[in-house]
Amino acid sequence: MTFSRSKLSRRGFLGTATMFGTGLAMPAIAQTADDDEGPVNRVTMLFRAHDWRDHFSSLNNGAILVDTESRTLHYWSEDESVARVFPTSVPLSEEMTRRGRTSVTQKVVGPSWAPTPSMLKRNPEWPPFIGPGPDNPLGTHALYLSWKYYRIHGTHDTRKIGRQSSNGCIGLYNEDIAQLFDMVQVGTQVRLI
Repeated sequence: MTFSRSKLSRRGFLGTATMFGTGLAMPAIAQTADDDEGPVNRVTMLFRAHDWRDHFSSLNNGAILVDTESRTLHYWSEDESVARVFPTSVPLSEEMTRRGRTSVTQKVVGPSWAPTPSMLKRNPEWPPFIGPGPDNPLGTHALYLSWKYYRIHGTHDTRKIGRQSSNGCIGLYNEDIAQLFDMVQVGTQVRLI
């Protein structure tokens, strides 16, 4: 396999590691610091490849596994023809992190956002509602889960990916959530570990 660019991005690295089926834990390559905006804060995370059989009894309706430690989302299609890994943002603290099993209950393009009561308590200056658009914290697409207030969604703030930066949700780059959105169906099983 050859690469057309001399530097491999973190997303490219994760995709390559998944393509080759590596089961090794390895550090992700940090963002490069040669853009026009100056140095980029480096984010390192532990990448672990997962096998769906370790987390789900079947792939009925497909499956999403979110590994909050390695800050990755794994997706497997029902027929096993698609297996993808995406870098994510995860909750700021252990208290905000929910683990367990849930499912996708709704898919929304151009979601609106309203802070939860606990978010407003912590941040009373926040607006009570933000419609779709570049200021929306849910980005371009959102997968609503059976857990109240929890979503897998995009973000316009790409600095959050690979970090503990959310108020409970799982965030992806907008281009990644758009890809996942097209593959996932209502009823897809989800597990957060």
